[in-house]
Amino acid sequence: MLRHDELLGDEPGERLSALGFELIIGHTTNDKQLRDYPGIVTTMNRADHTETIRLAELGAFLRSRRESLSPAAAGLPPGMRRRTPGLRREEVAMLADIGTAWYTWLEQGRDVQASSGVLSALAGALRLDGAERRHLFALAGRQAPDAVAPGNHIEASLLRMLDNLRDQPAYITGRRWDILAWNRAAAALFGDYALLPHEDRNLLRMVFANPAHRALLAEWDDLARAALAMFRSDYGRHAGNPAFEQLLASLNRDSAEFRAWWPRREVLEPLSGIKLLNHPRQGRMSFEYSSFALQDGSERRLTLYTPLADDDSAAKLAALLSG
Repeated sequence: MLRHDELLGDEPGERLSALGFELIIGHTTNDKQLRDYPGIVTTMNRADHTETIRLAELGAFLRSRRESLSPAAAGLPPGMRRRTPGLRREEVAMLADIGTAWYTWLEQGRDVQASSGVLSALAGALRLDGAERRHLFALAGRQAPDAVAPGNHIEASLLRMLDNLRDQPAYITGRRWDILAWNRAAAALFGDYALLPHEDRNLLRMVFANPAHRALLAEWDDLARAALAMFRSDYGRHAGNPAFEQLLASLNRDSAEFRAWWPRREVLEPLSGIKLLNHPRQGRMSFEYSSFALQDGSERRLTLYTPLADDDSAAKLAALLSG
């Protein structure tokens, strides 16, 4: 059985992180308090254990970033000789404008529930880059603010990749399902998005408020309902965002089906599947589509369409491209 002095490190809870006990033991300061938690290991359920590990990881990440940041890099004078590398806890707390004790509890893995504002302040104080900032928010169990993501910018490397997908229609969409970039095959198959007003260059508006695109979709009813349910899954992360609410208002104005279906609150995760088209020039065409998330926190997606042997779709796509 572990003794109290074996459980506690230099500060309460610190030596327990590797054992996964910080959430409870981190608050204890004497043997009597330990005895108040009989069976502390055996009664810990799986959910508690997972949460404890997450909080310990959050604390360890904060400590690693603090210790790797020099006073000069943080805009502080070097001061007197330091016993530990990097910044002191009180310096991080000062830079983030939070209490030292509260920040110490975060590093110890205590369940203090840091808000998004506090996390943003800590990210700034610790000079975190985009990837580190998103990791901090993920460890804290919160969605990183939209401001940290690349948004609707499309890098030159992504444009080159799209251009090289010559026989597969493809496009990249943003978090609101706006169509940000596309290749020549997508323009040949679905129409040139560049000819649309910017506000109509959106997948949901294409489905519900563009008559020509609606006529192109052979199984519009099923596809539209599935698309709406998948969009709602994404919308949950941005409910109240003015750009999203503006899109919903425009769809509510322009589509009777949207007005009828949106209140049902149906939700689906993004799917791959088959899309059947009735093309005005080539007739029936079949494509398998897949969607891939860009792992940069932007919530952008690449969607690819592969022509199937059914309906001689590859040859019909080639004819559209050659014309």
